[in-house]
Amino acid sequence: MTSVEENTDHTADSGPSGYAAARLRLLQEESRSGPSRRSALAGLTDEWLNALFTTAVRETGVRGATLVAVGGYGRAELSPRSDLDLVLLHDGKAEPQALSALADRLWYPVWDLGLALDHSVRTPGEARRTAAEDLKAHLGLLDARTVAGDAGLLAGLRTSVLADWRNQAAKRLPELHSLCRERAERAGELRFLLEPDLKEARGGLRDATALRAVAASWLADAPREGLAEARRRLLDARDALHLVTGRATDRLSLQEQDQVAARLGLLDADALLREVYEAARVVAYAGDVTWREVGRVLRARAARPRLRGLLGSRGDRVPARAPLAEGVVESDGEAVLALAARPDRDPVLALRFGAAAAQAGLPVSLHAVRRLAAQGKPLPVPWPAEAREQLLTLLGAGEPTVAVWEALEAEGLITRLLPDWERVRCRPQRNPVHTWTVDRHLIETAVRASALTRRVGRPDLLLMAALLHDIGKGWPGDHSVAGETIARDVAARVGFDPHDVAVLGALVRHHLLLIDTATRRDLDDPATVRAVAEAVGSVGTLEILHALTEADALATGPAAWSAWRGSLVADLVARVAAVLRGTTPAAGEPEIPTTEQERLAVEALRTGEPVLALQARQEEDAVGVDLVVAVPDQPGVLPAVAGVLALHRLTVRDADLRSMELPDRLGEVLVLSWRVAAEYGALPQAARLRTDLVRALDGSLDVPAKLADREAAYPRRRGVVPPPPRVTVVPDVSALATVLEVRAPDAVGLLHRIGRALESGGVRVRSAHVSTLGANAVDTLYVTTPEGKPLDPADATALAGLVAAALS
Repeated sequence: MTSVEENTDHTADSGPSGYAAARLRLLQEESRSGPSRRSALAGLTDEWLNALFTTAVRETGVRGATLVAVGGYGRAELSPRSDLDLVLLHDGKAEPQALSALADRLWYPVWDLGLALDHSVRTPGEARRTAAEDLKAHLGLLDARTVAGDAGLLAGLRTSVLADWRNQAAKRLPELHSLCRERAERAGELRFLLEPDLKEARGGLRDATALRAVAASWLADAPREGLAEARRRLLDARDALHLVTGRATDRLSLQEQDQVAARLGLLDADALLREVYEAARVVAYAGDVTWREVGRVLRARAARPRLRGLLGSRGDRVPARAPLAEGVVESDGEAVLALAARPDRDPVLALRFGAAAAQAGLPVSLHAVRRLAAQGKPLPVPWPAEAREQLLTLLGAGEPTVAVWEALEAEGLITRLLPDWERVRCRPQRNPVHTWTVDRHLIETAVRASALTRRVGRPDLLLMAALLHDIGKGWPGDHSVAGETIARDVAARVGFDPHDVAVLGALVRHHLLLIDTATRRDLDDPATVRAVAEAVGSVGTLEILHALTEADALATGPAAWSAWRGSLVADLVARVAAVLRGTTPAAGEPEIPTTEQERLAVEALRTGEPVLALQARQEEDAVGVDLVVAVPDQPGVLPAVAGVLALHRLTVRDADLRSMELPDRLGEVLVLSWRVAAEYGALPQAARLRTDLVRALDGSLDVPAKLADREAAYPRRRGVVPPPPRVTVVPDVSALATVLEVRAPDAVGLLHRIGRALESGGVRVRSAHVSTLGANAVDTLYVTTPEGKPLDPADATALAGLVAAALS
């Protein structure tokens, strides 16, 4: 303990106050961190517990006992707020009362300092039987280490426990694998979580410990390259988290990430997450390879007795090798390199290998991937046609693409092929709508696009655009603008001709155009459709962009795509295609209403009152129901309908408001199409909604007061304060109206407040388009003067300020 004493100014005082002071000094040392601090903290704790044990043995007279550290403490890896996992091991000869007194003299000082303690008192036989029954106890004993007392007592136990672990590997390892899978389902994938659990999530510290246990079985071993460094990074991040929070927590919450990054000397929270994600990727990949090898070995062991019975004395035969592609074969359930394969002479082999494995739905051999990384030669620039075709084959293989791509990426092959990939690798996305990091999202988009290749004339461009559409997120500024330049460069590098390079650049530049326009703009405005047509340029590019839009949204997360959004995009695509084909209807020609909209509009004109219909959605995974409301044109419709929905606890997922003129009829009808879901409980009856809407429009129902009463009774609580709302005037979008875009945190009554602000501004809402994405709302409103003309710039700016004030 000399080094600990020298570096922490530790005194001889073995009492709690002396240990606490020395511990505090150690944790405050700026020069000591990482493995050195964890080891020093373990050593300091050893010294303190050894002194406690020595004194307690002397006072109680117990002999034949030892104090054992297990788990992380057994590995001498103590984070600032780590639990102390201790076993008081004894030979069974001491009196129970004396043994209990010895344990009390050890445990109570630990508790007095407020340290978490996991403790037990057992004989070696009891410890061995407990390990046989409890997998977690067995795992802890694999890292057992003597802290104080008779070291020989633990030596015998360790020998027995390790022998049991190796002898029972065929039973224990599947149990351990099952525990790892269950934990992953519960805690998620560390490298894709915005607030990851560094210990429990897949790719975290528990998985790294599990790999140590697999290695101890002698049945299989994890890929060691980079694994120790990845584990160190995760432990360092947890140390910093403990010091920042002062708590024994493993969850890296958003509000602490900047402080943790600063303590680790990193630039910001994004740099922290990327480092953590990279470490988790290494651990997760090592786990995939290791558990696959465990399965292979166990299957071979199970099959060996049967094979020997069938083959007699001839012994085991070499597994069959089925060809998959040039230089690639299947062997024992994996894609491997053929015996005659020469990576040093075949620069396309890595892509051919990946494509063949993905198309066959096979995992790739770790040895093969490492050989390709070590011996493979770079491709010429531009790539030969075969290389380009193999890349597209890999991208079009569907779900198997993910595992193959990640295996190639883990050994550096992807960044060698596509250097720009490095900037998006493991890059976090702060938008909660996104499920994946940037790199995984790009691959998921390609997987989704692979199912849509029959809808386009150029499936190769669709798959390549899917791979590259967010490549600009590794650069500052608008990622679509930056991405266009990168995509053009990559496309030329890969060997596409100049025309295809231009198309891919346009697809990346405009990959958000269709979804943004369809959900935020008035599609009845000819200027909207013309602007999209001019940006896209051709029907062929439009159909690719349509499929890319759907694939991108499906790969983003469940909140980004729905049948509703799909129908809006399809409507826009049809209109744009008509313009590009020169068959657009005459300007000003009214949209043909649906049968249901026309029926409700006719009824609204006949009665002079609002009418509505609730319809269940047909999709199995649909969220909410469709609500269509028709109201004779009059002031206050938007805030009235939105307010009534809020009163009935209906959450608006999507909405569309437009004015409809029916042929041969006098007057206009406002038709509001909503997708709504009950905040909780059952949906209200349509008759009740209509009754309250009538009262809201005639003023007998005070919607603002009712909403205020409910908000006061049940205030909303938010953990993290969202950014403030933003209201902007969008220029050059429509010649018929002024366009306002509202971006705000989603909340009950949001549309009601927007509608009231617009009504107080004396404007008419010509149309409105509402989208809810996770916890955020994006609403686009087309407004005019009462005479139906656009607002002048000063009035438009004032109106935007009025709406912003209403939402603050």
